[in-house]
Amino acid sequence: MALRPIIGGALAALLVPAAALASLVATGALAPAPALAGGLPIALAAFGFAALRNREFGRLAALARSAADGGGPERGGEQPGGRAAEPWSGGATEVARAIERLARVAAAGSDNTGRRRRADEMVVERLPDPVIVLGPDRTALTSNAAARTAYGADIHAVLRHPDLRAAADRACSSRSAQIADLRLPVPVMRDVRATVIPMDGTLGAGGQAVVVLSDRTRERAVERMRADFVANASHELRTPLASLIGFIDTLRGPAASDPEAQERFLGIMAEQAARMNRLIDDLLSLSRVELTEHESPSGRIDLAALLPRIADSFEPQLRERDMTLALDVPNLPPITGDADQIAQVMQNLLDNAIKYGRSGGVVRLSASAEAGDLRLPTRPGVVVRVADDGQGIAREHIPRLTERFYRVDKGRSRSVGGTGLGLAIVRHIVNRHRGQMVIDSTEGAGTIVSVWLPEAPKHGMSAPEQMRGSAASA
Repeated sequence: MALRPIIGGALAALLVPAAALASLVATGALAPAPALAGGLPIALAAFGFAALRNREFGRLAALARSAADGGGPERGGEQPGGRAAEPWSGGATEVARAIERLARVAAAGSDNTGRRRRADEMVVERLPDPVIVLGPDRTALTSNAAARTAYGADIHAVLRHPDLRAAADRACSSRSAQIADLRLPVPVMRDVRATVIPMDGTLGAGGQAVVVLSDRTRERAVERMRADFVANASHELRTPLASLIGFIDTLRGPAASDPEAQERFLGIMAEQAARMNRLIDDLLSLSRVELTEHESPSGRIDLAALLPRIADSFEPQLRERDMTLALDVPNLPPITGDADQIAQVMQNLLDNAIKYGRSGGVVRLSASAEAGDLRLPTRPGVVVRVADDGQGIAREHIPRLTERFYRVDKGRSRSVGGTGLGLAIVRHIVNRHRGQMVIDSTEGAGTIVSVWLPEAPKHGMSAPEQMRGSAASA
């Protein structure tokens, strides 16, 4: 509170006239007229009183200056040095009390302002979204913990982005919040939405602005995957459908009286119809898995009994490609899961290994009770591995193998009957079982897919309870 200008001005108005008049009389510059000689003692007494009042107002001025400087009112009737304060007289008492009250109000206001500032800083520091405060030169004055964690030293690279600087220009000129969508390679490519909010003044004139950053990388990735899924699903269904329509037209026309052509075309049509059927089955399966992905399964599965049965069902495909299957499944602890979905996981992995393995080669199916290696969870469970000795997969493709319709070699995948959805289904099922999948592949040496699944709970604990406990300890 600005006490000094207000109180100082008032005191000056009272003190200056009295002091000036006393000075003129004392020096003889102002000589009293004879008619007024009798009133001279009265005047001198008045000037003496003014001098005393001048002294008292001087004390008031000192008190006002102390209050304005934040020193607060005198306490205990003492002056600096421990001397007892002289008592106030008349109206000066009220003025002194008013000054003291103003000083207390100012001190309390200053304390409240400091507390509010500290509270505001704490709120900003703990906000979940990254927040950066820009100074007049558009450098970072400060940032909160979320910004430092997300970007670290790369905050300055964020602020140099041309789209963000343009948004800051618009915010300052329009005095309203502006939004900019940024792509930031810090240190990997991110999609970030920046909201620039101008504060007092303009950035060029000492003002500040707040930048709130929200990471939309995952959201944009989901949008792209959804768009890709619709496009790919339409394409996958349109291709065999167009083939069927073409062969039907041919059978109705030129091949209507050619039994050999009819036989060949009908065989191709049957293959295309089967391809459409597999695609629809996989789409429906993926939809069902996604609907139940958030529900923890509660069944108990004996993999030592399930895996050999699944392996036997692939005997015809193995013979067709002159391949053998090496099975290594010892006694295993039961796992928690949905038996049908776990069977689908193993079927998809074995189907891929046979399709993309080397003709005449070996497919290996093994399982073991273990806590896992560095990349797999360290909780008790069972690891199932499916390995082939095919061409292998280049490293850059591995992170995308579980995306819908993603194929390393589209032509080969379609020729062997792949839909591009098998590993996407596996990933969703493994996620539902609170497990983990790791893919290792070396070009020219084959691929190994490892799936870790949690061990079934001991007696007295339900499967969901154990899975929640396992998730918490992960």
